[in-house]
Amino acid sequence: MDTLQNTISIKSIFNDFKEITKAGLAISVLFSSIAGYLLGVNEENPFQWTVLVVLMVGGYCMVGASNAFNQVIEKDIDILMDRTKNRPVPSGRMSSNIALFVAILLTIIGISLLYTINAKSAMFAAISIFLYTSIYTPLKTVTSLSVFVGAFPGAIPFMLGWVAATGEFGIEAGTLFLIQFFWQFPHFWAIGWFLFEDYEKANIFMLPTGKKDKGTALQIILYTVWLIIASLLPVLGYTGQLFISPVAAVLVFLLGLWMLFYAVRLYQLKTAKAARTLMLVSVSYISLLQIVYIVDKFLR
Repeated sequence: MDTLQNTISIKSIFNDFKEITKAGLAISVLFSSIAGYLLGVNEENPFQWTVLVVLMVGGYCMVGASNAFNQVIEKDIDILMDRTKNRPVPSGRMSSNIALFVAILLTIIGISLLYTINAKSAMFAAISIFLYTSIYTPLKTVTSLSVFVGAFPGAIPFMLGWVAATGEFGIEAGTLFLIQFFWQFPHFWAIGWFLFEDYEKANIFMLPTGKKDKGTALQIILYTVWLIIASLLPVLGYTGQLFISPVAAVLVFLLGLWMLFYAVRLYQLKTAKAARTLMLVSVSYISLLQIVYIVDKFLR
């Protein structure tokens, strides 16, 4: 019986750790960092498994720390929403002090690990945690501009991989940042749309007009267009060592049209179902875009 209870306890602790760090989200973010790293490696900066593993662990700690801090700060807000009320802190399964300890520990481990790769990687990780925790999170109940602020830490992982591979932040890393920066808006506004009523309970502002209307839908379309343009910049030859072939550019453009179609569909239908579909398409879009970039690099 004691063994069974211990097993259940360990399992529940592990599950709470996954939830406090938002493991699913963290792993998807890691994919962006891995993609950036693979795009950055070259003859001068060859692929190293040790660097990749440290990037993955350090990156997970970076994202996990941000999410843990967020859940400590928003514990009183989370309990108001159906989507978040069963998280470890608002449900009472984990105390705020324990969650804060986990967040601080992950911050120290993550930044320290990334520093072993290079100082710039550690710096961007620290900036990401600070922006997400100290500016984006408090602004969520104040203004819809929180999405704009949150887009900065949200766009760091893709370029972080490049910085980890090369030790440099230049036009290449900046372009990767720009792509994921513009992607944040249609993605999170789609979430804000289909979870509008739940966010409203906690007085959280997500949509740019504050309403599920044509104005918000139009901005989603416009930022999707900017995303398509940003994703095609590497084919022009002005983004340093980051380059994609014309064939890859066509594939990237088609992916963009796919996402744009569902953005326009949301404008036409203005339903929660259309917004959820756009959110799912946006997740597939960014992953497929990164895969196209990587495959194109290694096939050339």
